[in-house]
Amino acid sequence: MSKKNRQKADIGKALGGFVRNNMVPIMFVLICAVCIPLSGFSTGYLLNEIVTRMGRNIFLILSLLIPIMAGMGLNFGMTLGAMAGEIGLILVADWQIWGIPGIVLAMIISIPISTALGLLCGTLLNGAKGREMITSYIISFFINGLYQLVVLYMMGPIIPIKHSSIMLPRGYGIRNTVSLLNMRQCVDNLLAINIGGVKIPVLTFFIIAVLCLFIVWFRKTKLGQDMRAVGQDMEVARDAGINVEKTRIISIVMSTVFAGLGMILYLQNMGNLSTYNSHSQIGMFCIAALLVGGASVDKASIGNVFLGVILFHLMFIVAPLAGAQITGDSMIGEYFRVFISYGVITVALIMYETKKRQAKGRAGRQLELAQLEEDKK
Repeated sequence: MSKKNRQKADIGKALGGFVRNNMVPIMFVLICAVCIPLSGFSTGYLLNEIVTRMGRNIFLILSLLIPIMAGMGLNFGMTLGAMAGEIGLILVADWQIWGIPGIVLAMIISIPISTALGLLCGTLLNGAKGREMITSYIISFFINGLYQLVVLYMMGPIIPIKHSSIMLPRGYGIRNTVSLLNMRQCVDNLLAINIGGVKIPVLTFFIIAVLCLFIVWFRKTKLGQDMRAVGQDMEVARDAGINVEKTRIISIVMSTVFAGLGMILYLQNMGNLSTYNSHSQIGMFCIAALLVGGASVDKASIGNVFLGVILFHLMFIVAPLAGAQITGDSMIGEYFRVFISYGVITVALIMYETKKRQAKGRAGRQLELAQLEEDKK
């Protein structure tokens, strides 16, 4: 083969590898390219919506990175932290502490709750090595049951609730919706600037930037290096003197605490709390957005988070109207975006399992060849 042909082959191979590794982001770019003109939304409206959704969602999605680094995959148990954040906001709403002080107090309340839940989740996941994702998903259902027990039956009789505005008419339990209008976008509006008609929530993005810098710094610390070692090979890490179980638990605790803080930022942007539903889908949508950004079960970066939020939420914005233009029914777009959310997660999990089995098969063949070589000697 000539040098020129080899170069062409190398370019083709590199291009094929790029497409395979970035199939999901490329697919979403194409979907958005088709749907944006059909939706009829102006550029200014789309920019405003994307900036708002970035401020609302990025902190939550960043909480997923640390367990991936520790080799624990996609942390479906992040909803435990979301529930802790909701409990903090319910109590703050009852005490009528609004604005930035209310946000700070809700975060302070959520941290010990999410830490305890993270410890429980991490301990259970240590007993399910290799099946962390499905186990964390089941744990989230179990803790959701406990959360509903606390909020529906214990708040009022056991946990004092003063304001009838958030309490069910029967005298105990929290209403389906708790209004957060008195703290709506209080973080987003503080130091916000307007550029070309697009509102930039400076403080919110500053908080996100601090978490991004923390993650970059944390990866270089001793604990961060230990997590990466555990993520690559638990047995090798254990032989190197790393406490594998403790390191894995810490990664889940950190993820859960960050998810709790992120949920509070998310809900202050929304301005209301759906007591029994706000947390239920948050894990799925955050994981889907991360995967859309090009992340995988065993590898994710801050760049994947930002790209995923932009592409995933751009599709969410334009799909209903694009569906109405194509089929005459906007519900088609609604079904499509929900289908895509679950579909992306399903494909990622299938690809991960396929990749793991292929790696196991290659390792088995290499061991077999090594044994044959040994027998020949």
